[in-house]
Amino acid sequence: MTALGLYGRDIAELLAPQGARRQPLQGFDDIYVDIIDYIIRCTHRIWEEKDIGLITTHYGADCPIHLMSGDVSGVEGVIAGTLKTLNSFPDRTLVGEAVIWSGNERDGYHSSHRITSHATHQGDGEFGPATGRSVCFTTIADCLCLENRIIEEWLVRDNAKIARDLGFSAMALGQAQAKLSPATSSGIAAWRQKQMDEIFSHDASDFTNPSFPDPAKEPEEFAHLVFQQIWNLRRLSRVREAYAAHTHWAGPDARLLFGHGEIAGWIGALLSMSKGAKVRVDHVGSVSEGPYTNIAVRWSFAGMHDSTGLYGPPSHAPLYILAISHWRTLNGVIVEETTIFDEIALWHQISGGA
Repeated sequence: MTALGLYGRDIAELLAPQGARRQPLQGFDDIYVDIIDYIIRCTHRIWEEKDIGLITTHYGADCPIHLMSGDVSGVEGVIAGTLKTLNSFPDRTLVGEAVIWSGNERDGYHSSHRITSHATHQGDGEFGPATGRSVCFTTIADCLCLENRIIEEWLVRDNAKIARDLGFSAMALGQAQAKLSPATSSGIAAWRQKQMDEIFSHDASDFTNPSFPDPAKEPEEFAHLVFQQIWNLRRLSRVREAYAAHTHWAGPDARLLFGHGEIAGWIGALLSMSKGAKVRVDHVGSVSEGPYTNIAVRWSFAGMHDSTGLYGPPSHAPLYILAISHWRTLNGVIVEETTIFDEIALWHQISGGA
């Protein structure tokens, strides 16, 4: 047996007792029956039941958390971050939209968990003094899970949408943060440059014209070709081959796009800010649900902000983006996409911050 899919299942069904174990889970608590159950249930217990101490048994002691603004590590850091978020948004509810997973109990399960959250800004924190306003935003967390613990995590959150719901802008908050932490004040700039150097070190793509494989059969090859052909080779016309004409696309700051023209336009707008930008695919996972194949792609972007484009006139700042895309594919093409990265962190970089 294997994990049951998440799509279309009500939260009450997901949190009810699940019966016998459906998937090998060596070292996991008996309450969990498969990796999807583990991700959904422990997220609910920690965030909505506020059993924050559970983090000590569900995260590795030195677990690195990778963010676009820099890495943090350790259980205590996870606990502190959770408490700070709950101080600002104590009534936060988290609705799991997808858990796309790969792996096994020996090497670890890799999950990509997409969440939509509703909350009220009731406490002071990273978004300033409490406003009492309601927010709704998307988060994707990629987690490597082994023997009941998350041993590595990559976290992206639509902070720009939170800012907008609170009456601010991602640009204004990023600029304000940059003034508080200029690039010369910490090792973050060096860390970011290291990430960029690693992305640029990968071989350039040849200008060939391979056919996109069926994502249901070869999801990893499909994902690599999409980013190599459309992004790195700037062949935006190939959006028509990889995406359905009726594709719905959701992105940072809750952008909503539809169809080939708007999706190709957004990719071009993002690439337009950096002449030599390069994208690297870092991880691909996929699961099938009925006729659909769901694919999670974690990717990173490196470039210099040397051209006028989506994010204003050139600042000549080095840019690094950590992003995760969730694709829903059918009949060989993408029919739905959600792509998330932190635009406040991007504006922070553009504005010269660490």
